[in-house]
Amino acid sequence: MTFTVEPWDPGYGMAFSAEPDGDAMAESSAELDLGLEVEASRWQPIDADPTTRLPAMVNFLDGVRRIDARVWVHEDGTQPVPGIAASLAAGLVCCDGQARITDVTVERGLFTAAREPGGIVARTVRYSAYRAPGWALDQLSLAMQQHLAKAEVQLAQRFRAEHPDAGDLLVVDGPLRGRTHLDRTVGYVKTHHASYLPNEQARVVAALKPGQRTPAFTMGTSWRRHSWYLQLARTPGVPWSGVVRLECSPDLPREQVTELAGMTAVLLPPLASTPHKDPRAPQNLVPIGGLERQLRHRLGDQQILYRALRAASTSPK
Repeated sequence: MTFTVEPWDPGYGMAFSAEPDGDAMAESSAELDLGLEVEASRWQPIDADPTTRLPAMVNFLDGVRRIDARVWVHEDGTQPVPGIAASLAAGLVCCDGQARITDVTVERGLFTAAREPGGIVARTVRYSAYRAPGWALDQLSLAMQQHLAKAEVQLAQRFRAEHPDAGDLLVVDGPLRGRTHLDRTVGYVKTHHASYLPNEQARVVAALKPGQRTPAFTMGTSWRRHSWYLQLARTPGVPWSGVVRLECSPDLPREQVTELAGMTAVLLPPLASTPHKDPRAPQNLVPIGGLERQLRHRLGDQQILYRALRAASTSPK
């Protein structure tokens, strides 16, 4: 018997999930236009072009969130309604010859389906109230994630308003959904929960060498975007190891899509992380990994916040 060890820390799952949402991996039902860049029958790995015109600045946008406590919200004459008290942080890393964190925002929120929720003051910390679409944990978590995505967008827009001539490329960690209106922006997806491509094109992904990408294509699920796969580094024997998927706005013409794809093939592979420094290597890029560590530090001590929330819940109103 032989085997290969998945390079990701098991606490983060797997880079290529064989059981998304409890079901075996199956072909996706996404609508595909595989001929955006080249005809589907002519798909083959595309080498990075070292003569590609690159932006003077590349920015990386990411956010982290943490549930500090689960709570019950009591309203007059009704049953208690569940909620989560959460801390969220968004940040931006600017790379223009050197990497530096240029902006960070930290927020705390109470996410609940209560009809008229009020915020929570826990010692010196305030959790502002936000309505969730329902009381189930996945609905509360969705409301939290949507609020974090909004904070990330505001951070990027503020940076660009302050630096109108930067001409930067913005790399958003995660899918681009809800953020396709941002100019010169790509979404960076490092975990694969679905096999979107037919077998013939999926074999092209499996054949990619470090620095190579697939042709760009258009895909539509509950939303549309242009996309392509890129190989960073690889671990032999692990399916799609080191492969990431990039996304951009479906409104961009073919020429701009291929320009963005070419940029990412040159810019991103050198930024791949290494296993001894990051448990999600190589997909978790070095600037994103460093930003995440700083953001988690900015969230504060969860146990201290939990005790403050417990104290606030029992104090006289």
